[in-house]
Amino acid sequence: MSVESVQPLHGLYRHYSELPYSERVLYTCALLVLGMAYLFAFIYLFHSYAGRDGNAASMSYDDVVIAYSGTGKGSRLESALRGPMAAMLPADESSTVIAWVAEGSDRAKFDSSVKPIMEKRCVSCHDGSNPHLPNLSGFDDMKKVTEMDTGTDVFTLVRVSHIHLFGLTFVFFLMGLMFSHAYLRPVWLKCTIVALPFVGLTLDVGSWYFTKLYHPFAWIVIGAGGVMGLCFGVMWVVTMYQLWFSKVPAAVAERRGRRYADVG
Repeated sequence: MSVESVQPLHGLYRHYSELPYSERVLYTCALLVLGMAYLFAFIYLFHSYAGRDGNAASMSYDDVVIAYSGTGKGSRLESALRGPMAAMLPADESSTVIAWVAEGSDRAKFDSSVKPIMEKRCVSCHDGSNPHLPNLSGFDDMKKVTEMDTGTDVFTLVRVSHIHLFGLTFVFFLMGLMFSHAYLRPVWLKCTIVALPFVGLTLDVGSWYFTKLYHPFAWIVIGAGGVMGLCFGVMWVVTMYQLWFSKVPAAVAERRGRRYADVG
């Protein structure tokens, strides 16, 4: 009994070995760039979330909760200085700003102690020119970030959501398209690996909003991100390996031999 009779190939299926070299090189270049981009995205993600709970060495469940629903016991400014912005100010200057917030954020101390720190360390980026960064150039603007930390506001989540959905849908479409040429059995496993990132993406973005209401949804954010990363890694490795390093699967070789025999 032939291999193909046991594991039949779809009539439109083409293994990497059956693709022209130009297409294989195109896939390889895309994989290299996408892999590097995903690595940088992970580094940025770690930098954005890690340390919000006071431990900058790791990214935890509490970091995710604080990012989306806030600490509930401190200001947005304090959360930033203890978390993702901790490296931007020396410890003594950071303590001065946090103490100013704790003491009521009065104008006199702002002008004498806090404003010079902001002008020296922060205003080069937080000058109001970027609508996605809080403006820290004056007392009135600073007062806004000394309010209770309630996490990322809904409008910001909406803005990030559409970018996230459009961008990652395109990334996983490309990865799935290249991975579709892989020879992997059973077929349901291959289909699952292709589909799971889109399920994870939907759960991830949806859980951002639900985390504001019910903190345990942060576990879904973490889990969905892990699923997307795992599927990306599997598709990347399998695609690159079968493009250049693996042997031609027996079923593919048998079909190719039959075609040559028919032509002969």
